[in-house]
Amino acid sequence: MIHQWDITIPELTGDEPRRAYVYLPDQWEKDQSQRYPVLYMFDGHNVFFDEDATYGKSWGMKEYLEYTGTPLIVAAVECNHSPDNGRLSEYSPYNFRYERFKQIPGRGQVTMEWFTKTFKPEIDREFPTLPGREDTFIAGSSMGGLMSLYALLEYNHIFSRAAALSPSLWVAPGKIESLIRSACLAPGTVLYMDYGSEELANHSHMIRSLGKAAQLLLEKGIFLDFRIVPGGDHSEASWERQIPFFLNTLLYGRE
Repeated sequence: MIHQWDITIPELTGDEPRRAYVYLPDQWEKDQSQRYPVLYMFDGHNVFFDEDATYGKSWGMKEYLEYTGTPLIVAAVECNHSPDNGRLSEYSPYNFRYERFKQIPGRGQVTMEWFTKTFKPEIDREFPTLPGREDTFIAGSSMGGLMSLYALLEYNHIFSRAAALSPSLWVAPGKIESLIRSACLAPGTVLYMDYGSEELANHSHMIRSLGKAAQLLLEKGIFLDFRIVPGGDHSEASWERQIPFFLNTLLYGRE
């Protein structure tokens, strides 16, 4: 089942409401003593319902989780839809230049402070979660993929595993590489990262950025599952097809 309600993020958009979604496994209704790991996701409006998705196509996470009986809670929050690049700003840890002349202020740290200090405590309070680090994951695509990588590195005391699909490494490749080098990571940190073969040409030097990031992540001791997706493109339909791959990585080795 999916719970939905409106929330506000005063630190980012004041009193403007946005939608929060939480998927709760159906088996909880049969055994309410059960507790589950939690996957936090960006772009929550694109995760479950086609009618809410920006381009009319969601990831279909509910159908996959129900079909497979995956014992997992998924908590997702709608992005900032401001035409003044609100999503880009909230989903970037760094200031960056967009479309040559537009300077985007990076408010990714503010976003993650809200996720970890406001949203996660609410989810742990209201739902049957396993709240510890080993049972707390994060995932997203594109700018949300960048944020998932950032969250794993900068908030590793909270998130043990992450999935970064088509991460927007082009935003600030040098800063991301520096973050990987300087991150203080607990043993057993896991990352799934991929990029579609059909989107590699969307940004210059993407293969180099991905390769360098993968090398540094491996040198850092992260358990990395890295794929170039054959025929993959920059769309929800393509990311939906990767659900079995990234969920298997996030849940691999767990009893």
